[in-house]
Amino acid sequence: MRTTESHPADPTTEPLDADVLVIGAGPTGLLLAGDLAAAGLAVTLVERRPAGRSNLTRAFGVHARTLELLDTRGLADALEATGTPLTRMQLFGHLPLDLGRLPSRFGHILITPQYEVERLLEQRAVDAGVTFRHDTALTGLHQDDDGVTAELAGPDGAPLTLRARHLVGTDGHRSAVRTALGLPFPGTSVIRSIVLADVRLTEEPAASLTVNGNGDTFVFIAPFGGGWYRVMGWDRTRQVPDSEPVDLDEVRDLARRALGTDHGMHDARWISRFHSDERQVPAYRVGRVFLAGDAAHVHSPAGGQGMNTGLQDAANLSWKLAAVHRGEAPDPEALLDSYQTERHPVGTMVLRSSGAIVRLAMAHTPATRALRAVATTALGVLRPASAKVLGMISGLGIAYAPAPGGGRASGRRAPDIPLREGRLHELLRAGEFVLIAPEGAAPALPSSAPTGAARVVRATWTDPARRTAVLVRPDGYVHWSSR
Repeated sequence: MRTTESHPADPTTEPLDADVLVIGAGPTGLLLAGDLAAAGLAVTLVERRPAGRSNLTRAFGVHARTLELLDTRGLADALEATGTPLTRMQLFGHLPLDLGRLPSRFGHILITPQYEVERLLEQRAVDAGVTFRHDTALTGLHQDDDGVTAELAGPDGAPLTLRARHLVGTDGHRSAVRTALGLPFPGTSVIRSIVLADVRLTEEPAASLTVNGNGDTFVFIAPFGGGWYRVMGWDRTRQVPDSEPVDLDEVRDLARRALGTDHGMHDARWISRFHSDERQVPAYRVGRVFLAGDAAHVHSPAGGQGMNTGLQDAANLSWKLAAVHRGEAPDPEALLDSYQTERHPVGTMVLRSSGAIVRLAMAHTPATRALRAVATTALGVLRPASAKVLGMISGLGIAYAPAPGGGRASGRRAPDIPLREGRLHELLRAGEFVLIAPEGAAPALPSSAPTGAARVVRATWTDPARRTAVLVRPDGYVHWSSR
């Protein structure tokens, strides 16, 4: 694979095929491509797999913050209809988490398969005008002062070249874009020989989410529609390579040892063995090329934050690229750099939190299990501490550094505020900034706001006593507030 290089370009001989090329049509790439196309950009989405959605899935939990982002795109209600809301969790037998306490319209985790998320995002991308190229793989790229040239192999292996102003790699943990950039992917394997299976059950579990471990084994069972259940299991005493065959008998045995029953597992349609890494690329941006989702960070499945973090990456990046392409960013380079500044620390936080959960789950000596029990019991008693855990896992607690002169609320998530013109999330469906101000007031926007009043949706507080003006970014975070 050819690595990136820089050289002068002649725009008369190298016309653009798109404004943005997105490599990888998983959930992250689909949301990003749909956002950009909805903002009026020409977008081509390249995917090495053939067209058509798989009915297999790795991710199956959609957290509250991701549901809010989907709500701002008019997709949350349709996705909610596909799954089961989970309002309570019990970690390690000592830490109850009441998701109904979350300060959101979505006080739950939605248990639904990844392919349902992809189905909705793909249809949105198609409706917005995204060009899809399936059966096409990236073989190399180079960039210059005017754009990025992607070298591809088409369905028949024939070489193909596409050029765009920017390129985003959302092509998973084996990212061809990351490889082409020559970026390292430092980290370690945190847990090996995890078994996954999609099965049917004769006996339905009592809880929506079934999870237990006994020191040497750990099993997790969750429904995801159509009578199918996802089973994830691990055996400390059987650490074998990913290539080692796995069958339903092994999955049943794990369940019996960890749960006391296998719930009558049968008709497995997919069984796999894999290992879980903790890795993060040092740079989410290299010139005109960006990385998002698993191409930028991978971590343990504990907490179910993988797909959610990728979708939130895409929501952060899409409006910034759109503002730059439309000529509305007062400082385009600073705005694009803020993707790294804001999202890289979030990726690091997710690595640490999911790693902590899995290490607690793997505790097997009496001393470490006792320590886990004390720590989780304390978290359950201390309400602020458990609220912080909920905010971290759900994504609602994520905040960015405030913008210079942005006020106290700058960088924080804006809740779904009821306004005279409708809910904030409904107004954000325009994909623009929303300025909330007292009735009759016309506050001057900060210099860091987008140029052109047409790109700002104006809204009014329902409470006439509120005198604060708040400018909310398209991704639902406060950009600026002032009296």
